[in-house]
Amino acid sequence: MPSGDDIKKELETALLEIGSLQKENHELKQEISRLKTQITTLKAHDLERKSLLWKKLQNSMDSRKVIDEPPQKPKLQINVPETQNASLPKPPPPSPPQLLQRLVSAPPPPPPPIQMTPVGSKTVRRVPAVMEFYRSLMKRDTQKENKNGVTSFVLPAYSRDMIGEIENRSTYLSSIKSDVEKYGPQLKFLIREVQSAAFTEISDAEAFVKWVDGELSCLVDERAVLKHFPQWPERKADALREAAFSYRDLKSLESEVLGFKIGLKQPLIQSLRKMQALQDRLESSISGLERTREATSKRYKELQIPWQWLMDTGVVGKIKLSSLTLARECMQRIAKELECNEASRDGDLLLQGVRFAFRVHQFAGGFDTETMHAFEELKEIGSSHCG
Repeated sequence: MPSGDDIKKELETALLEIGSLQKENHELKQEISRLKTQITTLKAHDLERKSLLWKKLQNSMDSRKVIDEPPQKPKLQINVPETQNASLPKPPPPSPPQLLQRLVSAPPPPPPPIQMTPVGSKTVRRVPAVMEFYRSLMKRDTQKENKNGVTSFVLPAYSRDMIGEIENRSTYLSSIKSDVEKYGPQLKFLIREVQSAAFTEISDAEAFVKWVDGELSCLVDERAVLKHFPQWPERKADALREAAFSYRDLKSLESEVLGFKIGLKQPLIQSLRKMQALQDRLESSISGLERTREATSKRYKELQIPWQWLMDTGVVGKIKLSSLTLARECMQRIAKELECNEASRDGDLLLQGVRFAFRVHQFAGGFDTETMHAFEELKEIGSSHCG
């Protein structure tokens, strides 16, 4: 029959495992939320680009129609009395004032059906009298002006922006076109370099990605410009960046852990919280890599990107071992506190130290000689004080 101490140890171990699983579940939920946000942003960006291209297509269609179809609505303003709206001639649907009001009072909608859009866009571009009449109505109708949040000064400027966008005079699109022409030879050279890139060390791949990013930093919009170069190996370039960024983050975290030192004047509770937060970051980073390690390694092999660093025999294994530094610092600091402070001999502080040591032990896969020595020292001091 198990003793009370054995049951207590098993209970503590179970509680630790439950806490770890709950934490992992929380991290997964955060990751899902972040990915959903990215998907929403990308969809909005894609919709905006499609709308821009659709308007460009409409502009080219309207330009061809204008040559054979003279304007037919200049009489609208001439025959309109200034004081009565009832005598207005009924314009063909959609009504130009209503169309302009929708454009000003609301964000641009998704591209409308092709049967309706050419009529609306040609009306805005070809009948300035409609715009002037709408302005006069807006001046006389103060309530409508306040409701729409627009004035007679804002409307022309906004309309000019809309027309400029429809006629492909967008500064953004012009900059992209300029970059395609200006940096074309340089981008073709980068395409060949990325396609033929093959590395055996992840550090070399990281340096290569840093160089490529530097070469692409001159572009106004990297994705938009590279879309004009179908040969760009987007899948390999993205995988290289992913590997380089993950490696860089891990090495930075490893340096932070290995350089962690507790000041003797720093409050013990504050020091323990810092160590626990750092261990949380270590476990989160490594668990994320381990969950996708099999699929990621297969993809990196296919694209000639180093993958061995993801294994426990590579960088990931070194990161795990670096956590032993935190365990030693924790146990040594608690041992000194137990020796010097009588108020700390109630067993709670000792339990915190042993719990953290056990957590690191499970994460790193064991203790090295130095960490084992610190554990034996803490155990001896704790036994003498609690006995």
